[in-house]
Parts: sequence; structure tokens; C-alpha cells
Amino acid sequence: MDLETRTMKRVMLRLVPFLILCYFIAYLDRVNVGFAALQMNKALGFSASAFGFGAGIFFIAYFFFEVPSNLLLERFGARKWIARIMFTWGVLAALMAYIPHIAQATGLSNAYVFYGLRVLLGVAEAGFFPGIIYLLTLWFPAKYRGRVVGYFMAAIPLSTVIGGPISGALLQMDGIGGMQGWQWLYLIEALPALVLAFVVFFYLTDKPQNAHWLADDERNWLVDRQAQERAHREAVHSFSVKEAIFNPRVLAIALIYFGANATNYGLSFFLPQIVKAFGLSNLQTGFVTSLPYAVGVISMVLWGRHSDRTLERRWHVAIALMVAAGGIAASAGLDNPVLKMIALSIAGFGIFGCLPIIWTLPASFLSGAAAAGGIAAINSLGNLAGFFGPYAMGWIKDSTGGFGAGLLCLAGAGMVGVAAVLLLHHDSALETISGTRDVEEGEPARS
Repeated sequence: MDLETRTMKRVMLRLVPFLILCYFIAYLDRVNVGFAALQMNKALGFSASAFGFGAGIFFIAYFFFEVPSNLLLERFGARKWIARIMFTWGVLAALMAYIPHIAQATGLSNAYVFYGLRVLLGVAEAGFFPGIIYLLTLWFPAKYRGRVVGYFMAAIPLSTVIGGPISGALLQMDGIGGMQGWQWLYLIEALPALVLAFVVFFYLTDKPQNAHWLADDERNWLVDRQAQERAHREAVHSFSVKEAIFNPRVLAIALIYFGANATNYGLSFFLPQIVKAFGLSNLQTGFVTSLPYAVGVISMVLWGRHSDRTLERRWHVAIALMVAAGGIAASAGLDNPVLKMIALSIAGFGIFGCLPIIWTLPASFLSGAAAAGGIAAINSLGNLAGFFGPYAMGWIKDSTGGFGAGLLCLAGAGMVGVAAVLLLHHDSALETISGTRDVEEGEPARS
């Protein structure tokens, strides 16, 4: 086994499974509100638009605190900052179980307490995802990033594939200990974040230079390789943090990410309610809801690997987004539950297939603090769709009495992302040291 293969295998095994676990818990705590809504909306008197507003307002707070949080991570190191993020969001996620108690103690309505806790959860979690993306750019050379980000982001669909049935089962705990099922869901699913916060602090390593678990030759090779790639990018253009945040390419990638996230979050928060309307139990709803996400796990891994092999990014994102928009649009016109879920599963392939490849785009021309700031800007702007998608779905549902028009709205947002990526300039030569494509071992060169 050559030095590069041995080094990257060790780094992959050390970091990626653990980061997948962390993001799995993060994403589950972010979107389990969709399952809680099956009981919570009736118990607390929420309309669809009130629920959509509360689910989405998380991302408004996320927007304002994302860039500062990621810059602090770059300053203090991922190990300390991510541990802090996980602990604070774990506490706030658990407090969601006590919305009626907090409302009674403060005199506020259930809705305002719900909104307030979602805002605080957004503040607490800001910086986690872009911080991990930035961390991965420090550890993985460019030709590995599509697949590695795909492995990491597979936690998004996995959180529903695994978490959906679990959430459905937790709703069955209604009445135990004087609490309703939706309260147990919030409380139990918050606990892993609190535990993992301490594990992160002792397990994670900030930079390759600090990796005592690598052999000397492995550590030296990785440090040198990353330094060479960074020098190659900065020889073309070196950005300050301010220049990176307002760079037209960064803003264009944020628009692409906005389109992708609108399809993702708009569907994620309301899919349990769509499936529940088929006449299923809460437990059955959990299993059926997981189907598009199971397809998404496969697409994230396979589509990301294919993009890495070719170092082609734009069309990989555009095609996946077109599939997402087409599947969602088709589902809007289907009443048959089986056909509707087939269309949404096709959409799942596109939604989750494009996400990791989007994150190879900024890493190809940004580095250092500029990368931290630029990645956070893309994530914060793109995640505003997390407010737009759910709120639009809820408002349209209340106005029309159905989800069809809302699904078409999400499909339209996806097509905006397609237009943006096709207009984006991307130089794949910046992803290599020499300015030409790296050729993986055993793969024929392309002319």
C-alpha cells in the first residue's frame, strides 16, 4: 500500500464515521420537529402556517450567526468550538419538550415559546455544518472531497432513514410519565448531542500537524500535500475574508444551495404530514417517510464518487437538481400513495445527490480564513431556504387545503438552482496541484 493510500485510509477511518455520527444527531435534532408535529400541532393549537413559520425561523437565526461562528471556529479550533455547539444545541433541543411548561411559567403563548426556542436553537447550531466542511478541507486533498463530503452528508438522509422509524416509535410513548409522545421525542433525541459534546472535545483533532495518531511519514505527506494545493490556489488569487464573502462566485453558489435546500427542508418538515394523510399510523408513517431518504443515501455516495473520478462538478449539480425538481413536481399531481412515494423517492436521489458536490465548488478557489468565511456565507445564505421552504409550504397548505401547490413552489426553487449552476464558472484545474486532473491509481488518463 503506497503512502498516499495508507494515509488517506487512516484519516478517513479516524474522522469520517465519527463526523457522520455527529451530523446525524445534529440533523435529527433540527428536523425532528416534522415528526413532533403529528401530535404537537394539535396539542399546542398550531395551524400549518404557524408550524411552518416556527420550523423555518431556526434558519433566520442561523443566517445571522453562521459566519461569526465559523470564523471563531477557525480561530479557536474545531475541537473546542464544535463541542461547545453540540452542548448548547443539546440543551435547547431538550427544552423543546417543555414548551407548555415554559409558556405557563412566562405567560407567553405556546406559539411564541416555540418560535423563541427555534430561534435559540438556530443560534446554538450556527457554524456546525460549515465548520465541519471547513475541517474536511484541512484534512482531505481536493480529489477526495466530493466523496468525503458525500459520506459526511449522508447523515442527512440517514437521520430520517433511521430516525424516522425511531421518531414514530417515540410518539407511541404518549402518557408515560405524564408526558405526551412528542415531548419524549424531543427529550430522548436531544441526549446524544450532550454526550457527544464531551467526546468531540477529547477525540477530534484540529489539523493534520497535530495528528499524533498518524505515522511521521503519513503526517508529513498530508501536511505537504495540503500546503502545495493551497499554494497553487493562492498563486491564482488569494482572497481576504471580506473578499470571499462578497465574491460573485460565492454568492452564486449560495443561490444554488438555496435552491437545493428549499427542496430539502420544504419536503423534510412536511413529508411526515403528507404521508400521515395516506391513513397510516405514526409508526408506519416513520417507515414510509424514510423511503426517499434511503434513495438519497445511495445517491450521495455514488454521485459524489462519480464527480470525483471525473473532477466534473457543474453538470453533476445541475442534473441532480433537475431530477429533484422533476420528482417533486410530478408528486404534486399524483394522488395514489404508491406513485406519489415513487416520485418523491426519485426526487430524493436528486436532492441529496447534489448537496455534497455543491461543497466542492468553494473549496476549489478558497483557502484558510477566506474558506471559513466563504463556506459559512454560502451555508447561511443558502439555509435561508430553510425558512422559505417550510413557511411557503405551511402558508399554501392553509390557503389551498392541500400540499400540491406548495410542492410545485419547491420544484420551482430547485430550478432556480439549476439556472445558477449552469451560469457559474468553475475551473476544475484549481482542484489539483499541477493544474491538470489527478489520475487515481488504476484509472486511465483522460485527454
